[in-house]
Amino acid sequence: QVQLVESGGGLVQAGGSLRLSCAASGRTFSTYAMGWFRQAPGKEREFVAAISCSGGSTYHADSVKGRFTISRDNAKNTMYLQMNSLRPEDTAVYVCAARYQPNYSCSYYTAPKQYTSWGQGTQVTASS
Repeated sequence: QVQLVESGGGLVQAGGSLRLSCAASGRTFSTYAMGWFRQAPGKEREFVAAISCSGGSTYHADSVKGRFTISRDNAKNTMYLQMNSLRPEDTAVYVCAARYQPNYSCSYYTAPKQYTSWGQGTQVTASS
């Protein structure tokens, strides 16, 4: 069980940048694989990026590859999403997610059903 709180969303012009943070409770952050998803009104939840427990492996959706970078700092119990070159189609509520995994078997995960804990989300709006 882990509690997740996102921050850092806001309104930016197309081409701008934002850095999202996801703060996790507890002292076992390193045992959770983490991911970012986004959801716009009327659309399904969409995978954005994922990172393994140690941070050694990452994966980014094709739609954001080269523009967004996922990272984590286990000493600070925090995951980040650096978003550059934002586009109007990036506008959505961004939600962080966690999946418990022992470190010896921890990879990255791209499907919502693979995660068990979710934050409340933070709004990102990129104006055209």
